[in-house]
Amino acid sequence: MEIQEIKQRFGIIGNSPLLNRAINIANQVAPTDISVLITGESGSGKEVFSQIIHQMSPRKHGAFIAVNCGAIPEGTIDSELFGHEKGAYTGAVGERKGYFETVNGGTIFLDEIAEMPLGTQARLLRVLESGQYIKVGSSKVEKTNVRVIAATNVDVYDAVKSGKFREDLYYRLNTVPLKIPPLRDRKEDVYLLFRKFTSDFTDKYRTPPIQLDDDAQQVLINYTWPGNVRQLKNMAEQLAVLERDRIITAQTLLTYIPHETGGRNLPMRLDNQPKEDFSERDILYKVLFDMKRDMVELKKLVADIIEHGGVSTNYANHSQTINQLYRDIELPGNPESQFTLQQPVNNNNNGSDAYNITHEAEEVEESLSLIEKESDLIRKALKKHKGKRKLAANELGISERTLYRKIKELNL
Repeated sequence: MEIQEIKQRFGIIGNSPLLNRAINIANQVAPTDISVLITGESGSGKEVFSQIIHQMSPRKHGAFIAVNCGAIPEGTIDSELFGHEKGAYTGAVGERKGYFETVNGGTIFLDEIAEMPLGTQARLLRVLESGQYIKVGSSKVEKTNVRVIAATNVDVYDAVKSGKFREDLYYRLNTVPLKIPPLRDRKEDVYLLFRKFTSDFTDKYRTPPIQLDDDAQQVLINYTWPGNVRQLKNMAEQLAVLERDRIITAQTLLTYIPHETGGRNLPMRLDNQPKEDFSERDILYKVLFDMKRDMVELKKLVADIIEHGGVSTNYANHSQTINQLYRDIELPGNPESQFTLQQPVNNNNNGSDAYNITHEAEEVEESLSLIEKESDLIRKALKKHKGKRKLAANELGISERTLYRKIKELNL
């Protein structure tokens, strides 16, 4: 079947080369019984591709069931998948058939496979290799003929390296990898999808059509869409229901974009400048290292002044800045320590301008304790904002919850 026919049959919208490649792989692997591992971010449409593989396979007349492994408690997932005998555990008042028994001859889609417990992974591996399983509380070997399609939104190989996922199961499932591209990599499809969703919802709720002005279209296309197609569809429904003005501006559209994640979900940069994404710990380290670098520069400057009895023209031009830096940085040890670079006076010996130096600070060992630096920064931020923790958290570049935790840990 051609790619365009598949799109029409399963309601897939878009012309992105990455999307077309994923559809082509699904089309090629569907007629076989090979296990498929679908990877992609949440909301990118992994279950749609599992349906494509099932409906275009010889098992299309058999049963299809989608199981979210992350939504089933660890204590009951074995029973859900493989069934149990009466009295197998407390509450097992009767015999229960598992999914591998009820879907015999069909396809089972295991979503969020990386959330599956290690014990269940071992049972699943046996089913994939021999088609055999044992119900919970039974000793009888059962047979099944089920095709397994798995999906995850995390890097399974990282889970393998950390010991959270069986390596043999990973290679058994990953016979044919199928990667679904995120919406931010399908920029040419974003506006097409939005128009389709708004058209569907305005028809459903019998509201006037929705249109975006040029600026709003740019915001829509350049937004990162962390929730992918699911998020875009939800936003289209909100606009179709809530907005009275049916010409949507960029300002209106931005009110539907979440800002609670520190700016990571804001529209992407239009230029090619590299992006920096720092964690809270990275930001703290950066501040501390910047402070240490400034101290080193100032120490070099003081040593040069003491050694040569004066400063260069370049240093002289920045004397006020140097003094300000020293006033901003509290020298460790003695709070009464001072350093002042005074205005130039005439030197009768050589006719050049020199600087009078007042340096009463004792040389003390600089503390490199990360906890002390962190505590000091938090105190300064709280003092600056008069105890308002929300403003202090913003100043420090951390969340308010993290600030509360730090205050408690450091007994501030």
